[in-house]
Amino acid sequence: MSFETKTGCPQMSDRLSMPPDAPDDADLIAALKAQIEAQQAIIDQQAASLAHSRKIFDRSSAAARIGVWECDLSDESLVWTDVVYDIFDLPRGSTPIREEALACYPEESVRELTKRRSKAIEDRTGFSLDAEIITFKGNRRWIRITATVESVDGVAVRIFGMKQDITEEKILADRNRYLAEFDTLTGLANRSQFQTKLSLFDAASAIKVKPFGALLLIDLDEFKPVNDCFGHAAGDACLTVVANRIRNICAGAELVARLGGDEFAVLLGPHAEFEEASETARAIVTQLGLPIDHRGQQLRVGASVGIALADSCTSSQLAAMADSALYAAKDAGRGTFRIYKRGAERRPRDASSAA
Repeated sequence: MSFETKTGCPQMSDRLSMPPDAPDDADLIAALKAQIEAQQAIIDQQAASLAHSRKIFDRSSAAARIGVWECDLSDESLVWTDVVYDIFDLPRGSTPIREEALACYPEESVRELTKRRSKAIEDRTGFSLDAEIITFKGNRRWIRITATVESVDGVAVRIFGMKQDITEEKILADRNRYLAEFDTLTGLANRSQFQTKLSLFDAASAIKVKPFGALLLIDLDEFKPVNDCFGHAAGDACLTVVANRIRNICAGAELVARLGGDEFAVLLGPHAEFEEASETARAIVTQLGLPIDHRGQQLRVGASVGIALADSCTSSQLAAMADSALYAAKDAGRGTFRIYKRGAERRPRDASSAA
């Protein structure tokens, strides 16, 4: 016999037939609630972990001066993280405009950036570039840009990457390069740069091109007594004045260098011949013989100059010839110059002299 109501609900006898261990609605709701709370606890824990990781990332990003950027290629809209705003001296959270950001770059950098960016989008690859910028507040900075193109179904849709402030790195690199190539006391090229420049002579000679016309080696006379009598500070001041005088006399030279101590060198341009080399040496001897005022003291030095004309020889031969002429000038009584004459190693020609 069936005991079903008009609404189709089971009668009491059907409920009594359910297993005795089946949970009622309250137990089921409690179990679901406990499960949700457990899942929420996991979500909260993951959120806290994510927030902690984000905090570490933000601190690391700020310390390394690295920011993340992205550009939607459909409308060229930009998204920056805080460090990128800081690099460009823009308020955090403001809307960055790509055209305005590009105005911070010099024209040459804009051209190079546009070239590399277009190529990366076309090939769906990436690029990197170091560039100088002038920020919205007028500060000069160097940044390193890295970029990767994201594509969907073979179509580039987004470009993103990092921008890093490398100003300090650039300053340090330039400083190291300066120390490697220049004399810190006088600001002239040092021996290393001189040797590098001189070595170009051999490569150019192979294709019958003359990179410079003459080498002048200069050695100061009576410099040691200045150091001994007035001290090294006076000696350094003397060397600085000497360097400035040589630099002014040889303003059109290919290179003016301090080789070390009281030795200097000048590489004249490719069109320099006997007359120009002689006039330059004469001016050097004359100007370096003038007194140098140092704290009320009159310091006096002189100069001897050896000249070798760059003609059908190697760089080492050129240096040896100028050195031979320099020793001849010193043997002649100093305060003069000599020009090397091929075939007369022990007695270079006396072109002129100066008191």
